Amino acid sequence: MKDSHKKLVRRLKIIEGQVRGLQGMIEKDTYCIDVITQTSAVKQALSNIEDVLLEEHLSHCVVNQIKSGDVKKPVGEILQVYRLKRK
Repeated sequence: MKDSHKKLVRRLKIIEGQVRGLQGMIEKDTYCIDVITQTSAVKQALSNIEDVLLEEHLSHCVVNQIKSGDVKKPVGEILQVYRLKRK
């Protein structure tokens, strides 16, 4: 596994713990604003992972696809991600 993938897995494990913590907060009837603050932190952490993955994809996969003459697939993938981010 590449070092960058190890870092992403580590981050995802941290997020997993945060989500479990959120579950506990709900079960304990924690103050709503505190729960919302933590959900925002989880969303930001996931967004950061998406950013890293997209950067890696653009830097490696897309570049290699274009170099090999395939332009249609990477353009389609980029548009797909763009549309997902706009929702």
